[in-house]
Amino acid sequence: MPLSDLRIRNLKPKDKPYKRSDFHGLFILVNPRGSKLWRFKYRFRDKEKLISFGAYPSVSLLQARKMRDQAREKLAAGIDPSEQRQEEKAVERLNAENSFENVAKGYVNKIKREGRAEVTLTKVNWYLSMAIADFGQKPISEVTSPVVLKSLKKVEKKGHYETARRLRSTVGAVFRFAIANGLAEVDPTFPLRDALIRPTVKSRAAITDTAALGGLLRAIGNYQGHRASPPQEAQR
Repeated sequence: MPLSDLRIRNLKPKDKPYKRSDFHGLFILVNPRGSKLWRFKYRFRDKEKLISFGAYPSVSLLQARKMRDQAREKLAAGIDPSEQRQEEKAVERLNAENSFENVAKGYVNKIKREGRAEVTLTKVNWYLSMAIADFGQKPISEVTSPVVLKSLKKVEKKGHYETARRLRSTVGAVFRFAIANGLAEVDPTFPLRDALIRPTVKSRAAITDTAALGGLLRAIGNYQGHRASPPQEAQR
């Protein structure tokens, strides 16, 4: 007899676990403490196997049946749904470990061990904090040029053209580190070199006359300084 929501709700815990079947291998396991867990029993290559679909009522009867049907479709295609789930979980763990944020931390640790100055590390961390806020949790292999450009444009819209340029460069350094360690295949910042507004370079006045420059250098060399006037309070 197929299950119904009313029947499932009326299932009471007993001294030992027991199960009530739906159909096509789906059943619900009732534990002594009252939890009701969905299970799907199937055969793959002459071996009986079991896969969990979660707990009722978090996973409804309708959802459990849908998950069972999806598993049966995989079986019909010669795929073991349990093994596929394990592979998907392994990929998810790997992606979490290789998020942009984690790879960026690895890059910072590298340049720190190389003896970069503290001021340089502070700047790098500051630039990376902006990128991490936008796409830090993404697997680094899924961070594309449009994703990076969107982050850069946010900075550029504030008129911080030089910051956007340095941010692109810093993110690119992280990707080159990732490529060298087999964590990424391409640097998405490379095509963005001409996508940002170039900061306007302001020319400064300079002495171009050789004689005048020599006079300035001699004046600087001969300057001995002067005694600073004491503060007004000290004079009183």
